[in-house]
Amino acid sequence: MNDFEIRTLDDVGGIHEAARVLDEVWGERGTMPANILRALEHAGNYVVGLFDGDRMIGASAAFFGPPAERTMHSHITGILPGHQDRGLGRRLKEHQRAWALERGVRHVTWTFDPLMARNAHFNLAVLGARVTEYLADHYGAMADAVNRGDESDRILVSWAVAEPPAPAPADADVVAVVAVPDDIASLRRSDPAAAADWRRRLRDDIAGHLASGRRIGSFDRRGYLVVE
Repeated sequence: MNDFEIRTLDDVGGIHEAARVLDEVWGERGTMPANILRALEHAGNYVVGLFDGDRMIGASAAFFGPPAERTMHSHITGILPGHQDRGLGRRLKEHQRAWALERGVRHVTWTFDPLMARNAHFNLAVLGARVTEYLADHYGAMADAVNRGDESDRILVSWAVAEPPAPAPADADVVAVVAVPDDIASLRRSDPAAAADWRRRLRDDIAGHLASGRRIGSFDRRGYLVVE
């Protein structure tokens, strides 16, 4: 992966190309408008492009949280089809981590769809981020090709960028496992009703555990690992 490079986008052309790339990833015009990306970058926030040579194949944007909390929220990261599953998402996250540390940020937060098993594994097991909140229908109805027709439940995680990854819990500490489908994206296309059932069941299960004072310890092939 030596040909790949991550660059800060501080010119109008790069900003518009990033907006176009994100539109292609999500299949929806206006996924992250260029004027918003430009405003975020000009205000000192994190806006970068992932390049394969001279071609931009991915982009990421994050913005600072409340000053006293020394946090940054990673709002969107996308890589074009054909370049996914090659470790580039992790490379972007490590770049984001280094960028945050240079600016005194100690935690990076972001949300992800809890039904996306691949994302859950990456965020919790690989990066070692911690689940902080379950957000039911967080964005409301979404029109993009990835989320259209589904409720926008999200899990909020916090990544302690100055600390080692949170370890997975020992099996003896796991009190419950909340399963998820192997491929929710395919299920949404083939059986929307079944996908909606998964959404409601997962929401009820996780919300119930969190309300009882338990926490999500990590994620593995079985699903979300719940500990006291």
